[in-house]
Amino acid sequence: MFFLGIDIHYFLYAGLPLLALSLLAQLWVKSSYAKWSEVRNSKGISGAEAAYVVLRSAGVEDVKVERVDGFLSDHYSPSEKIVRLSPDNYDGRSIAAVGVAAHEAGHAIQHAQAFAPLALRSIAVPMANIGSQMGYFAIMIGCFMAYNGAPKLNLFTLLGLVGLAAVALFQLVNLPVELDASRRALKHLPAIGILNEEENAGARSVLTAAAMTYVAATIAALWTLLYWLMRLGLIGGRRD
Repeated sequence: MFFLGIDIHYFLYAGLPLLALSLLAQLWVKSSYAKWSEVRNSKGISGAEAAYVVLRSAGVEDVKVERVDGFLSDHYSPSEKIVRLSPDNYDGRSIAAVGVAAHEAGHAIQHAQAFAPLALRSIAVPMANIGSQMGYFAIMIGCFMAYNGAPKLNLFTLLGLVGLAAVALFQLVNLPVELDASRRALKHLPAIGILNEEENAGARSVLTAAAMTYVAATIAALWTLLYWLMRLGLIGGRRD
């Protein structure tokens, strides 16, 4: 059932619950980051310095660390071999800054060690980008066509399902990549003396909260795909 171009069933059974899940995950990570960004690490080391130390301790010598604009815009670019840290994490000397920086350095270490899920994620990114842009809209067009007499499984609904499946696949691959990067960070930080055990617990809190955003995104992608598979009658019987 559509109203002003919105699928009411999707909004009630998928959109609204998944939005709430995403908001809760975002609130958790922002709250945890805000708390530990106020606590200076005992070594007084900046996020950028921590990233370099973690990289060098793993034998990675050819990765740069740069500042990038934005809030929590931190990421690693495999094609450029650059760890990019947001200003608060590049210059900051908090436990949160060091934890986030080490997490991104963990991605660079994954790349250097040919971590298979990272390579798969790179392959899945363009497909997921296309799928996220056209998936739901293609299904919506297909459903309007079905309402006017076309088969429920028409070209547009099938294209939409492929798009949603690409997003779900990306999230399934992305989740272990992110969890492994955090595991590497939390392993290296105390081992090389950047954080003590108490401080590492703070970094763990930040990275665990961040991980929940990826868990939420994975649940959202899978539930959206499952919803439309059921709605279009491919599993669980046909629905009108």
